[in-house]
Amino acid sequence: MRFHSTNKHSKGFSFSQAILAGLAPDGGLFMPDRWPSLPKRFFLDLKESTFADSAFSIAKHFVPQISDRDLRRLTKDAFNFPVPLVPLGDGVFLLELFHGPTMAFKDFGARFLSRISSFFLRQSKKKMTIIVATSGDTGSAVASGFFKVPHVRIFILYPSGKVSPLQEKQLTTYGGNITAIEVKGTFDDCQKLAKQALADRELVEALNLSSANSINFGRLLPQSFYYFWAWKQLQEKGIYKDPVFVVPSGNFGNGFAGLMAKRMGLPVSKFVFATNANAIVPSYLKTGKFLAQKSKNTISNAMDVGNPSNFARILALYDGKRVKMKEDIWSESVSDGVTKKTIRRVFEEYGYTLDPHTAVGVAAAWRFRKETKNENPIVVLSTAHPAKFREVVEPVIGKKITLPLQLRAPMKKKKHSHLIPASYGILKKFLLTHED
Repeated sequence: MRFHSTNKHSKGFSFSQAILAGLAPDGGLFMPDRWPSLPKRFFLDLKESTFADSAFSIAKHFVPQISDRDLRRLTKDAFNFPVPLVPLGDGVFLLELFHGPTMAFKDFGARFLSRISSFFLRQSKKKMTIIVATSGDTGSAVASGFFKVPHVRIFILYPSGKVSPLQEKQLTTYGGNITAIEVKGTFDDCQKLAKQALADRELVEALNLSSANSINFGRLLPQSFYYFWAWKQLQEKGIYKDPVFVVPSGNFGNGFAGLMAKRMGLPVSKFVFATNANAIVPSYLKTGKFLAQKSKNTISNAMDVGNPSNFARILALYDGKRVKMKEDIWSESVSDGVTKKTIRRVFEEYGYTLDPHTAVGVAAAWRFRKETKNENPIVVLSTAHPAKFREVVEPVIGKKITLPLQLRAPMKKKKHSHLIPASYGILKKFLLTHED
């Protein structure tokens, strides 16, 4: 398995080279030269597999440099929490992806990437610095996944005042090899700074700099695993129609991971990419014009992205052909008002509490069903525990949400962050002079 850049100037990279670099030398995103076709045996074995077993069976097609024994150990260590499929009603199911240590779906990518990066670094006897931009959950997942991992330093860029209080506590209270940088700006500013750093050859060479954002293919591969797990659970429930997957979307890494799963052989009826007011992709699918813009603040803040990076991968996957893309993808924007109404309706009708991001997905699922008359089962990716967004959810449902154990500990700790303007010059100086 070799990798090339979406910009088409860099090619011939191994999996280890791609994930340790994060971004291709020409500034593009890494893509595999081909997509493995999973054999029928994989789908038959899935019935008796654990999640870690199935993850290993998929990952080995991409990571030939690691022995089966070591790769099994890595996947078993990374994915040690449940991934339940919960029925909501009327053929809609929620795939709960928030049972990891930071209670968000980003744990899948961060835990896999941290372990596999550490494995390659031990082999090469090198150290690495990782820079990551976050609109909320990525930062805490990366901090948790890489905390105390040998040979790795982490710098997390997050927009000041634009993440929830709990999210901020989760990503600013680790210390050690984790440094939080609070940027006066938006997530797009943070993402731009991270990309500038990764494109700065002097800085990359000085720090052996890489990324843990979803621009890193090592973050996306493990996110494809749970699409297969959802399919398995539908089969166990006696539901055999090809599912519709609804994906709450910001930077579109999770959506791309689903498209990867389909390319590898997963039966899928349709993907619904659900956004908040940052409707760049829904607009593109309707008009053919991709108009990046300054991100808008919403109550589903982890999806507040005005220039989604992974859309470049989606374009590459379809050779830039929007007509082909629309055969697989339906995309819809959901307002804050509708998001709140969805949280309230689901709580009142089903007794289930949604976080704002999953609520965007459920609202889009209902709209998709109504407008297309598609009767296939719908699986909404439930991306975070509602307790992470108590300030939004509690007033809507009129009830206090109890903090799970995983979320109580950070709230008792002191925040440590470095406040900087959205200036690349200042960031570069900080990265070069900062010591643990």
